[in-house]
Amino acid sequence: MTHSFDKNYWDDIWQGDRAVAMAASEPNPHLVREIADLTPGTALEAGCGAGTEAIWLASRGWQVTAADIAADALARASERAAASEVSGQVHWVEADLSTWAPETHFDLVTTHYAHPAMPQLEFYDRIASWVAPGGTLFIVGHLHHDNHGAEDEHGHGHGHGHPPAEASATAASITARLDPTAWEVATASESHRTMTGPDGRETPIHDVVVKAIRRA
Repeated sequence: MTHSFDKNYWDDIWQGDRAVAMAASEPNPHLVREIADLTPGTALEAGCGAGTEAIWLASRGWQVTAADIAADALARASERAAASEVSGQVHWVEADLSTWAPETHFDLVTTHYAHPAMPQLEFYDRIASWVAPGGTLFIVGHLHHDNHGAEDEHGHGHGHGHPPAEASATAASITARLDPTAWEVATASESHRTMTGPDGRETPIHDVVVKAIRRA
């Protein structure tokens, strides 16, 4: 099944039955593992959803700009940030990431399973251009499988099974687009894990993870 991933699609997701469960997720374990030791600075979370990763970064001392196309997601995110007492460290931006661009560069640009209305790899190219010299690009995405059947849900708006092919990538397809004269790839991995949802059901998660440092 092909999705447009436009504003209407994401508004429907965040106004739907799954929104409460999606907003209750824990920080992505790849982010916690790979980014915890970085010195806090400025960060952009592209496609922040209900703000889980943005709030985690803010709690670690980062000044975060968190952008998402869905107003309902950002409303939930703002409430969660207030409850976590980090509101002053997060700037929420309602934006279509296929057209919006920040006015500055960031020490860290992250994205977790975001897919706006543009080709997935071109989206990764786009956010990579927002990383400051010496800064870090950190991507967690849906791992591409040769066989795509049903879709999957782990807090990002799909049904059960695999994500749609157009929303997925491989480590090789992402890193191939990072010019080695401009980037040092620190992590390029494909992982398989299981997540237990609020209903106690276990869901297999297949991730692609890329961490790269822009050469100064």
